[in-house]
Amino acid sequence: MPAFARATAHGGAIQRPDVLASLRVTELVVSKPVLPAEIISTILDFLSVPDLLRFARVSRRMKEMVYDDTRWVQMLQSMDCWNEMEARKRFEEAMRRKHETQKAKHEEEARSKAAGLTGPSSGVPNSADEVRKTSVTLFDAGEEEQRREAQVETKERNGNGMDVMNLSPGIAIGDLMPPEPAATSLTILKTVRSIRGFARHEFGRVYGALAPLYFDLAESRNHTDPAVFRIYREPEHQAQMLAQLKIFARSDMYQGWQYREGKLNAMMGIFENAVLREFEQYGSSDWFELTTMLTSRRAYETGDIDGKMRRYAHVLVILNGGQEGIDLFIHKHPIMFEKEKLGNLMDCINQASSGSVSLEPSHEFFSRLSAAINEQTSIIDRVFPQKVNVFLPFLERIGEDVISEHVTPLFDEAHERNIESYLKAVAGIFEQCLRFGRSLKPAIGSGDLFHEDVSRILTRVFEPHVDLFLQEELDFFKKKSDAEVSGWERKIHDQDAATELFFMANINRQADKRDFLSSFKKVVMMPVNALPTIPLSSPFTITKPAVPAPPTANGTSLEVPSAVSSQAPTRSVTPTLDRISSPPSLAGSRPPSPSPAPTTELAAKAAIMSTKLKGIRSLFSIEVALNLVHTAKSSIERVALFVDLGGQTGEEAKEQCQMIFVLLLQALGSRHVKTGFDQAVDHLSAYNPREVGEHDQLGVAPLIMFLELVNVGDLILQMVDVFYEQELVAKKLTDRNDFLDPSVKEKKRFEQMLDGRVAAGLNKGIDALMAEVDYICSTTQKPTDFNPEASSDPSNRNFDIGPSQTAKQIVEVVSSHTKMLVGSTDKHVLDVFNQEVGLRLFTVLCKHLKRQRISVDGSITLISDMNHYFLYIETLRNQDLLLYFKALRELAQIYLIGPSDAKDMATVIADGDRFHGIFRAEEVYEFVERRVDWYQVKRDVERAMYGIGCWVM
Repeated sequence: MPAFARATAHGGAIQRPDVLASLRVTELVVSKPVLPAEIISTILDFLSVPDLLRFARVSRRMKEMVYDDTRWVQMLQSMDCWNEMEARKRFEEAMRRKHETQKAKHEEEARSKAAGLTGPSSGVPNSADEVRKTSVTLFDAGEEEQRREAQVETKERNGNGMDVMNLSPGIAIGDLMPPEPAATSLTILKTVRSIRGFARHEFGRVYGALAPLYFDLAESRNHTDPAVFRIYREPEHQAQMLAQLKIFARSDMYQGWQYREGKLNAMMGIFENAVLREFEQYGSSDWFELTTMLTSRRAYETGDIDGKMRRYAHVLVILNGGQEGIDLFIHKHPIMFEKEKLGNLMDCINQASSGSVSLEPSHEFFSRLSAAINEQTSIIDRVFPQKVNVFLPFLERIGEDVISEHVTPLFDEAHERNIESYLKAVAGIFEQCLRFGRSLKPAIGSGDLFHEDVSRILTRVFEPHVDLFLQEELDFFKKKSDAEVSGWERKIHDQDAATELFFMANINRQADKRDFLSSFKKVVMMPVNALPTIPLSSPFTITKPAVPAPPTANGTSLEVPSAVSSQAPTRSVTPTLDRISSPPSLAGSRPPSPSPAPTTELAAKAAIMSTKLKGIRSLFSIEVALNLVHTAKSSIERVALFVDLGGQTGEEAKEQCQMIFVLLLQALGSRHVKTGFDQAVDHLSAYNPREVGEHDQLGVAPLIMFLELVNVGDLILQMVDVFYEQELVAKKLTDRNDFLDPSVKEKKRFEQMLDGRVAAGLNKGIDALMAEVDYICSTTQKPTDFNPEASSDPSNRNFDIGPSQTAKQIVEVVSSHTKMLVGSTDKHVLDVFNQEVGLRLFTVLCKHLKRQRISVDGSITLISDMNHYFLYIETLRNQDLLLYFKALRELAQIYLIGPSDAKDMATVIADGDRFHGIFRAEEVYEFVERRVDWYQVKRDVERAMYGIGCWVM
């Protein structure tokens, strides 16, 4: 603080006093404060309120530091009595009014100057009354705040609980009575306003009302000394004041606050225990009455729910939220002590067979529990205030002490007995538990998210079991699917072994070893019709009975037993093991056929090959696929129940559902479908039409069977698609647009595998089909078809216009196979298959044409054949393929040109556009060489084409 000191005057003659002399000899001495303002402000933070007021009297500067509004705002914030948003809103409102006032004042002054008026009529006040009126009319926020501050200071001097209180300790309670009335002090904290600049005043009101009671309670020696219990006689008022004192203690930050707060907590504990005793004493039978399902029982001998019990519950809530009262209500609840009356969940596995579980006992358990809990809803609403949520803590205790103690032993025992029973028990009881939660009635104070909270509480009971359940479910499905596929493979293997055992039963292997080579050579050298007749079933025809073959050189017959030539099923029948020509079982039972087993190894091998070709449709089964899909569906439905748990557990359950689908596709694809297609392709590769005794049926038997296998594969793919959409996509267990999703990746891999195997099989099937076509061409095309003059018998000469029987048979065989794929595969695969069939048919016909001798008369039949092929290719609707057969049709017309028109023949050969670029001139020349009269017209044709024999004159 600045200080002034007077300097010593020098001696000398007495002069006339100068008015400024004293001022000249005065020295100004400035003394700076020893401590910085920051340290002083920190010291003030540790002073009590009375010490702060004393400190403020030291100087004006200290008063400014003590009266700083931020200090008192901080104290109000420690008690949660300051709302910054409200304070900011009030400040902005005051600034807006001030701005409007100033704007109105400036507008008034501008109008006055513009009018040039003076005096009273100009709007300028000339008297005190007019000034006062103007001040009222044009509100000035700044002046108004100064006026309010002056009123506050006057009020503080007159007494506001801050300045006039006795600041010395150890005074009597009568001297420290709060200036506020007792009823007003009960709600003093709720009346605090958030106004910037008036925080000290608001805290002063709170301090004046609560500080005397707070310090008096801190100095009390026992529970009868505090004045709060003498001033307020009602338990509700006492609890309310103690709660306010607890909040006020947060602003007590100076020395000794731990002691004072400890005394307050101890006194509140004494008061709370007393109220709890009263609460427990007046509990009655209406608190909880177990219905006839649980044997009616009184919880307490005397009670008054709507009277004393309700009153003391409200007192506990006012005091500190009523948590102790809620805990007492739950702990003393009779259901906690008679939970065995609800039922025994162990009956779920005791009353069921292995691998299953009975959910009737658990259903009765949750039904009784639901009825008992719903009765407590009205009791809770009658006892506790609406703002207190008692039902959810009560349900949490039910979940921990009742439900969990019943289900945990059940799950442990089921896990030890049988894994399938364990999985069904966990999923079934969890679903019943969720239904139990939905059947509960909410209390008034349960909140809007009651059902979500109930679901969260109940699922918490199952969280310790979820990880084990998910792992066991995945392992169970994997083992079940492997067992299903392995069982099918074992059944097929046993079937093949039994078939081979039956056909090889009558063979003397030692004798065969001696004459095998000789008999084999003789059989090979025989004509084709002398080979063993191995009928192959077709879905379009009925297999004829086998015709006995002539005896071989060693006197044995190569006849195949009729058991091998049994009728094949139609396409509409799903291929199963039961519909295959059943060989005898391994037990040694003979087949139902009366024919004996082959007596030579060659005949037995032929019969075995025939059986394998007929069994090509049974390489994988739709029944196995259905069983796997049903198993996967059951597993996913059990796991999907836990997806609703949310959080990490829900994500793990969703991933487990996807992994089950992945395992399903792996079992179906790699283990079942892929293996079946590979074996079918091997069978197709081994097919040789020249080894087949009968070709009366329309079609290549192994290809027809493979196409039926493709139909089954396509049906399995559709099953997988439907299962994926309904069980995973519809239930939001996976996202079909997420290319990184494991299920999406595995599904695409399965589809690619199926397409690849179908393509490989169709490629081999086309090879077999073309081999059949080539065989038909070689065996049925007569030499006289294209060269009638070659027949020595004039009656065999047929000049009818129309395709030959060979062409008709080829088109019928090829079309029957291409039509089988319609509807069983997508359009792209079908177009590729048809195009490949057409191109290979074109190649076979070209090769066949080069083997024939064609005359001019026989060209008519050839042209009819080519037209017949062209009309069939038109049905495939492939424009690129039509060009090849147009070229063949044009090529056939060359043979119609007579020998006298050799030059025209040469012109046609050299015309590349005529054949659409399919045939070059050299290739057409090779076909022309197959004319019967070629050597007659060769010289003329070559002369016209190459100029051979031309003389230059």
